[in-house]
Amino acid sequence: MKTRQLLTILACSLLLICGVDAPAQEAPTAGAAPASQSTAPASQGAEPASQSIAPASPAPATATTPPRSALELKLPLESKSVRFAVIGDSGTGDTPQFEVARQMEAYRQVVGYDFVIMLGDNIYGGHSAQDFARKFEAPYKPLLDAGVKFYASLGNHDNPDERLYKPFNMGGERYYTFKKQDVTFFVLDSTYMDPVQLAWVEKELRNSNSPWKICYFHHPLYSNGKFHGSDLDLRTRLAPLFQKYGVNVVFSGHDHVYERFKPQNGIYYFVLGSSGQLRVHNLRQSTETQVGFDTDQEFMIVEIKDDKLYLQTISRAGKTVDSAVIQRQPAATTASAPAN
Repeated sequence: MKTRQLLTILACSLLLICGVDAPAQEAPTAGAAPASQSTAPASQGAEPASQSIAPASPAPATATTPPRSALELKLPLESKSVRFAVIGDSGTGDTPQFEVARQMEAYRQVVGYDFVIMLGDNIYGGHSAQDFARKFEAPYKPLLDAGVKFYASLGNHDNPDERLYKPFNMGGERYYTFKKQDVTFFVLDSTYMDPVQLAWVEKELRNSNSPWKICYFHHPLYSNGKFHGSDLDLRTRLAPLFQKYGVNVVFSGHDHVYERFKPQNGIYYFVLGSSGQLRVHNLRQSTETQVGFDTDQEFMIVEIKDDKLYLQTISRAGKTVDSAVIQRQPAATTASAPAN
């Protein structure tokens, strides 16, 4: 033992003489990971950086708002004009609806429109408070936060009690009117077009002296959509009134496509039923169609100033699929036009 102790002392002395420190062993800290291993993130369930995590619900509409420089604008933005957006068959709560809403907000920031007209089928499926939140309040939150008002009409997938939902601004009625400067909007319930409503429509049109009269409702009087097409019964009842009292423009949804018609008896008809739902390649060829689009969701922005209506229809991807300038028809053109 004495010999072994002497050898150990001699070895340590040699190490000190050569300037080499003896290795020290540290006691491990409780819970510390070995130096050769990376510690786990503090939050549970974290994914590796190379993996993306799918959100549980669509991202807020401001998440990927297109930059202003990328927008193609076809409206003149004249002083004191009436500006609004148009959507139809929108209320799915799915990703395409959110993507259309992002484009709507991007254009609102430039155009400055302050209201939106809704062509029906505003809430598909259930109508609980959660449904209204997911299918309306969430996608259009940036618009609502900016003070944009929505004016809804009822579609066949809507619950009539939607008329009581304050953000739809229906005043508790299935059909109603509202006015913006020189433009009066006549909002109809085309699902239940009873004699009482027909009498109301005629009275309101007859008593209006607005230079611009715009009607909108869900079921189209003219449509080349393969799934539904024109509602001929509704056309028989409404078109003569529109012609008699000088309606200028009619918007409808229902067919999940976009279509702008050549003037029918002096009136401009539009189908815009794919702001949420879409039926790809669902348009028939027709000589009556001015412009048709059935490969993506879309919305429209409109500007009215004096005797001109400017329109621009924009796809979910931000592509302009239609733009035009409509000259307001002389009253005699619509009033004297024969009914179909």
